[in-house]
Amino acid sequence: MQYTKPLANLIEYFQRLPGIGPKSAQRIAFYLLKMPKHDVEKFAQAMITAKETIHYCDICFNMSASNPCEICSATNRDDSIICVCAETKDLVAIENTNEYKGKYHVLQGLISPIDGIGAEDIRIKELLTRIANNDVKEVILALNPSVEGEATSLYLTKLLKPFNIKISRIAFGLPIGSDLEYADEITLAKAIECRREIN
Repeated sequence: MQYTKPLANLIEYFQRLPGIGPKSAQRIAFYLLKMPKHDVEKFAQAMITAKETIHYCDICFNMSASNPCEICSATNRDDSIICVCAETKDLVAIENTNEYKGKYHVLQGLISPIDGIGAEDIRIKELLTRIANNDVKEVILALNPSVEGEATSLYLTKLLKPFNIKISRIAFGLPIGSDLEYADEITLAKAIECRREIN
């Protein structure tokens, strides 16, 4: 038996979301139909408002409702350090640590030849312009330790060398509370490579 057309259409749209398979799409659709109409309208309005008001910051390309974004507008942050992230969600993860007090640059992707994404498709040119026009002393590469992240880091390092600034990379290794015996070889290798001296 086929679902009635409006329900089938709703399920199809949910399936287009990343990480949502057919079963999850059905569960979400049925849940939505059981919600009070008022809540569904608020949910729909929240999506429309987000789509209409959120855009990329002209300076760092973070997603924000203001331009420049809240971080670029902040006067209590260190302008001489730029942390380079692939996506806004990575920036948020770093912000949630409350450890970093510099500025950001969001590439809006990573170099991935398999997916047809080259250096010209992400915000590398804008990063180089920012560094050339500002008194930047350090660039921190906070990119995932994936094939794409490694390729992008190597490419950026090559481009940043002529600026004679400090280029650093966030450390990768074992999560707190994990056991060595369960860690994979790559994670252990990174943990050893990124070790630091104990004072």
